[in-house]
Amino acid sequence: MARKPADQSVNREDILWAAAEVLRHNGYEATTMKDIAAQVNLTAASLYHHFKSKDFLLLNVLEVGLNLTIAKLEPITHSDIPYAKQLEQMIRSHIMSVTGNTAVGAAMVFEIRTLLNVTESGKNNDQPEQEFIQRRDQFFERRDYFESLFRNTIKAGIAAGEFRQVDHAIVAKAMLGAHNWVGIWYKDGGRLTGDDVAEVMVDTFLTSLKA
Repeated sequence: MARKPADQSVNREDILWAAAEVLRHNGYEATTMKDIAAQVNLTAASLYHHFKSKDFLLLNVLEVGLNLTIAKLEPITHSDIPYAKQLEQMIRSHIMSVTGNTAVGAAMVFEIRTLLNVTESGKNNDQPEQEFIQRRDQFFERRDYFESLFRNTIKAGIAAGEFRQVDHAIVAKAMLGAHNWVGIWYKDGGRLTGDDVAEVMVDTFLTSLKA
């Protein structure tokens, strides 16, 4: 089958999900733009029409995954339901996001460190690199905001007497670490469904926090 030229309609989301799958199987260093292009029947040259480099493509994968997750969590944190119920719904939402796209979840664990390997050397004279560094920094700020949604909910639950006194920052990190690793070991069609995993996580963390 002939590869599609750059000017032919291509679904950007399909490219991102395909990139996540290739990254999961090959790892960032071993993955080429040609590998990713082949997954969506594009030429490598055509892929550069959509993304400036492999670094930018990885960053896009992580940005989209994070923003979709945040968009599902924010309505929960803005609701008037008890904090314990908020946290339950947040855990379920995050686990379902991870199990719904394990490739992106795996990238959040294994490939996020790749973003830190882009040096500052070209910051003053290399516009693409400067743009990447700026977007990378914005991504990490966004990731910190994502973590704060869990951290602040736990903190508010403690203040309201719904949760016992704990170090809310450490508990939030432990919780999200457990969630993120689900993307590594979870198998679609395996012994547990995403709902089953979410139920275990809810039971484990809410039981440990119960006042």
